[in-house]
Amino acid sequence: MTFSPPYPPYDPTDKSGYETVVVRWPVIVTAIVDHLHNVCNELVSENSEQTEAKIQEGKKIIARISELKYHMGRDHVMEPIPDDGEPYVDLYNGELRHLAERKQNTWFTAPWLYAECYLYRLIRSFFAQTEHWNQKDPFFAQKVKMFKQSGNSILQIATTVHEMESLKASLMTDPDKLSVLFREMLQMCLWYVMSRSDLSLLTHLSASDIEHLQAVGKDAQAARQQFILRDNQDKAWEHISSMDKARIDFVLDNSGFELFTDLVFADFLVTFTPHVGKVVFHPKLIPWFVSDVTPPDFAATLSSLKEAEAFFSINSPSNAESFDHLRRMVTRWERYLEQGVFALSVPLNTPLGGNRSAVTDNAAFWTSPHPYWDLRLNAPELFKELRESGLVILKVCYGLTGDIKWPGWTSLTEALGTFWPLAGSFPLLSLRTNKADVIVGVERATVERLDRSGEKWRVDGR
Repeated sequence: MTFSPPYPPYDPTDKSGYETVVVRWPVIVTAIVDHLHNVCNELVSENSEQTEAKIQEGKKIIARISELKYHMGRDHVMEPIPDDGEPYVDLYNGELRHLAERKQNTWFTAPWLYAECYLYRLIRSFFAQTEHWNQKDPFFAQKVKMFKQSGNSILQIATTVHEMESLKASLMTDPDKLSVLFREMLQMCLWYVMSRSDLSLLTHLSASDIEHLQAVGKDAQAARQQFILRDNQDKAWEHISSMDKARIDFVLDNSGFELFTDLVFADFLVTFTPHVGKVVFHPKLIPWFVSDVTPPDFAATLSSLKEAEAFFSINSPSNAESFDHLRRMVTRWERYLEQGVFALSVPLNTPLGGNRSAVTDNAAFWTSPHPYWDLRLNAPELFKELRESGLVILKVCYGLTGDIKWPGWTSLTEALGTFWPLAGSFPLLSLRTNKADVIVGVERATVERLDRSGEKWRVDGR
């Protein structure tokens, strides 16, 4: 039986939801149209029969997306997902029928979580039904452009990891130093957006630097503490340090620099601690929420890092040694992938949309419109797989609490619904910066104080 929360979901009739439907989504859709126009214009010069067929298909996709934008802006009824041979067509359309019965099947009335998931699944169907565009990610160029701007930060982190390598023997036998580094790595992974401009948490690292972190680093963490509303770092380290070569799972969110920091964190856990023996990364199977990691993104990230000198836009003079440090680190990651120490939850060469195998059908759950409390019901094999994990780290959290209007002081236990018994089977660590209205697990006085402040604290990512 699925969980029925005691509060309603967020929906586009709310102010923030309305801004999403009227402002943000049309901008995203328009960017796809502009990108496809540019690609088609570039194809014209090739002047071949196959190219002409691709251009014509491209024009049809442009027409469909333009029509989608028109309907969205006028609160029209949301059309069924066409049967494109990819997962969850029936699931999406079944929910759409239920919404129609409640007269909530238009763009301004559908619950926000369903509507946004539906948007990306519908866009995917436009590409999936074509011959020449079925492996096209309309957001890939944007993701690459953003990643190119992270070169300086990536080189600094690569050098830090290199310096840690010379300390590996002592780190493996010093739980206090490992604990300090764990917190810094964890916050690098959490604050990846801030880290692009502020790498004070991880710059250079020698034995004396670690001792410095143990003393002065506490001040830096204290400065960041004012922005941390729920802090379970101590519990997370206590749990991880109790494990012996266990498996950890990462449910990935954004590609580019965030994926890089996820890989660095995973590298730290398996290379510099005795507690983790394997890390499994869970991507999305289709282009999702613009920037989420797909299997092609994962492979492209590793390729880009190996060709760092040519790929990244470096804005300041960089030591050639840092490029070598990066190559060494990525070579280790590739070796881990070959050995199974690192693994994608699907084969690395999985195409967009999956290949309709049992493995990719499991992975499709992360692009379903359902909250995670339906995991055991809708993806029992995935649930069974995650029970083998010593810790599931969630980088994407919009489905975890169902996008429900929980009071901010609601306990996480309550907000997880029927997912909580599952959490007893595989412990959860949610790394989240606030970029959506849903907040749980915060002290009531803190919620009320921040709400009175007038800050956009629920959505601004700080």
